[in-house]
Amino acid sequence: MVRLFLADDEPFIIEGLYDIIDWAEAELEIVGHASNGQKALEAIRNTTVDILLTDISMPVMDGLELIRQARTVYPDLKVVVLSGYNEFSYLKEAMMLGIENYLLKPVNIQELKATLRNAVEKLNTTNETRLVQAYSKQILKDNTLHRWLTDQIAPQEFYERADLLGLNLDCEFIAASVLRMPSGAAEKFEFVAGRVEPYSWITAFFDMDGDIVLLAAMDNADRCREQLVDLLRQLQSDLQGRQLRISVGSVAQLPDQAGRSYAEAKKAQEYFWIYPELQMIDYSELEKSRSKQKVDFSIIDWPAYAKLIVARDQEQLRQQIQSDFRRLQAQPGITPHDFQTIAFEMLVHFTLELKAIRHTEELDAYHDAFHQIRSAVTPEQLEAAILGIADTTIGFLVSDVRSPIVQQVLKYIHQAYAEELSLKMLGAHFHIHPVYLGQLFHKEMNETFTEYMNRYRVEKAKELLKTTTLKVQGIAKDVGYSEVGYFYKQFKKYVGISPTDYRGLL
Repeated sequence: MVRLFLADDEPFIIEGLYDIIDWAEAELEIVGHASNGQKALEAIRNTTVDILLTDISMPVMDGLELIRQARTVYPDLKVVVLSGYNEFSYLKEAMMLGIENYLLKPVNIQELKATLRNAVEKLNTTNETRLVQAYSKQILKDNTLHRWLTDQIAPQEFYERADLLGLNLDCEFIAASVLRMPSGAAEKFEFVAGRVEPYSWITAFFDMDGDIVLLAAMDNADRCREQLVDLLRQLQSDLQGRQLRISVGSVAQLPDQAGRSYAEAKKAQEYFWIYPELQMIDYSELEKSRSKQKVDFSIIDWPAYAKLIVARDQEQLRQQIQSDFRRLQAQPGITPHDFQTIAFEMLVHFTLELKAIRHTEELDAYHDAFHQIRSAVTPEQLEAAILGIADTTIGFLVSDVRSPIVQQVLKYIHQAYAEELSLKMLGAHFHIHPVYLGQLFHKEMNETFTEYMNRYRVEKAKELLKTTTLKVQGIAKDVGYSEVGYFYKQFKKYVGISPTDYRGLL
């Protein structure tokens, strides 16, 4: 609702204005009134005002001076002048102050309504433009920082964009922290970004996994870490009840080691499996505890495991685990605690590997193995838990939880998304009633067939916008939209900005 303030020294004018217009229908709310410019200004300073409807001739402070002073509080304030004087000098000065209209008393109600309607439209357009600009800048910032921290952008291009975005990274040291919530992170990002805005040495962004990332850049390494942790504890207090998990990477040197700190903070998130009682995990502390172990995770050739997982080779994976556990048992000086810690590390790596392949978390599936590792008292029990984890992981990859018919439909969509697809056509193709197919699809995919199609096509369009110079009209056709207008509407719905603006950010 747009907020409006009335200023007039004639009480019957104020009363009349309250009554002659249906303010709610006009999308307006009267937030106050005053009988002179000075009182109006004092009130405006203590409340949010979008439109000022004011008389010119008032005691103590006239309307012209009120406009000047009010604009120091709200530079974009829309002003409509009411006056009983048809004086050219008043009109000229009011126009110079940038008003919406100069209306003579008695007021023409239709002209006043039209003026207010235009002012509301201007405000809505301005606010929408600002939101889009802010959102576009945040997308560019998120994309730029993620690419920088994952070595996907050339240094020169990064620093050009950093300068454009006003990023404060001209320091010697940097530390990354990751804030993860089970839900609602997108809604809380604005809150977190607002809380850290006063700290010029902190940069906030939203990474590709949906985590909130804070980057702290300073010239003093100890102070950098100390102040970052203090700020994180304050955020933790502010966001109580949000199941917030915070991880912190070690302090690294700029410009080359920033990615290491970010990778450490991301990896540390997975250790909440092992330490569920903690609310914050510092990767440096993890490293210190590891240094006290006689045998650490480096004894495991994880790249070999990763290859077997990707190949879905369950038998070879089980043999690798059994072989490694024999080697571990033969290590001189290994303790039960070392054995358990390595098993926990393997659990973390299995979850990371599955997430990298399927782009989803299946944490619930690993709960039993987690508790088995925690309660294990012998190497054999630990080995059994890890073998169970391996079987679970391969099971997810070999046989998806979706029904065969939905898997076939998805495969067809991914191959023919540029064609005209419908439940009726797919039902006929796979010999299943389209209504039942729609219900089954919605149940297993947690979204309707139409929603899935639009989201998938938009993702394909984003890829083409990134990797080709095709015109938007051609891209719309290539991903299955015959009407460019509908494509623009769906793209903006799922991305937040138009295809043209999105390409401009890349």
